[in-house]
Amino acid sequence: MKILQQPLKWQVGLILIVGVFAVSTAAIFIRLAINATASAGVNPVGFSLFLAASRLAIASFLLLPAWRNLQQTPFNPGALRYAGAAGVCLALHFATWITSLSFTSIAASTTLVTTNPVWVALLSWLWFKEKLTKLAILGIVVAFIGGVLIALGDQGAVSPGHNPLLGNFLALIGAWMISLYLLLGREAQRRGVGIGTYVAVAYSTGAFVLLPLPLLFGSNYVGYPFAVYLYIFCMAIAAQVVGHTTINWAMSWISPTFVTLAILFEPVSSSFLGFLMFNELPGMLVLEGAVVLLAGVAIALKGRS
Repeated sequence: MKILQQPLKWQVGLILIVGVFAVSTAAIFIRLAINATASAGVNPVGFSLFLAASRLAIASFLLLPAWRNLQQTPFNPGALRYAGAAGVCLALHFATWITSLSFTSIAASTTLVTTNPVWVALLSWLWFKEKLTKLAILGIVVAFIGGVLIALGDQGAVSPGHNPLLGNFLALIGAWMISLYLLLGREAQRRGVGIGTYVAVAYSTGAFVLLPLPLLFGSNYVGYPFAVYLYIFCMAIAAQVVGHTTINWAMSWISPTFVTLAILFEPVSSSFLGFLMFNELPGMLVLEGAVVLLAGVAIALKGRS
């Protein structure tokens, strides 16, 4: 089996930054697609599931060449089961998080969905027996407080959601699912699955789980404005193929807690893009929360084990 050369720390960091920014564009493309059908009276849940299924289906199609490596690479027992389980969690993540954007603001949704450092740290301690220094734990707590402030400050946003409580709860479920997805993905790669094969299996499994759901909730795959399909394609390329794949790649080289802390930059980036695109002006608590969140990230990076 081919031995991969470990990249330098600055290379991993740079690629991770690109991945986090790419992921942060997802909320923008989702909101653009929702706005494009606002006057058509579509079912928000069914349409959100359509967006989620289409995003993963396109990404899976683009990664079809990676399936050729499936029979050429030796895996440790259970590797593909971990990859498939990660795909199921990814499907549930998109189903809940994308739906949340129909009910709450970009700032609140992306902030709550990126509370996964808390869940990843807890799961890593229970599952992998990973230890964190006291300073790293303090950083996670501070970053989490910053995320809460952003969510609370969302109440003063210019364009609040139709049902913020429901949207925020869906985003939190999305955080739990993405935490499991990241950890299962790391375990699959540790057992010999290359990043190309892993994302092909995970994305395809997630697409398979999601594809029938829009029809069950009264939505179709056809009949939407051309702009909707364009936004989905851009989301699949930028947020999924580039963003999620690079984050999964980084998980194989550095601690999952470190990666998920870096992902905490997503709500800051998404909120800024939301202001530029939709004039969703964050309240003062959102700005204060962003400062606290970034301070927590810095503390955790300083004290990570």
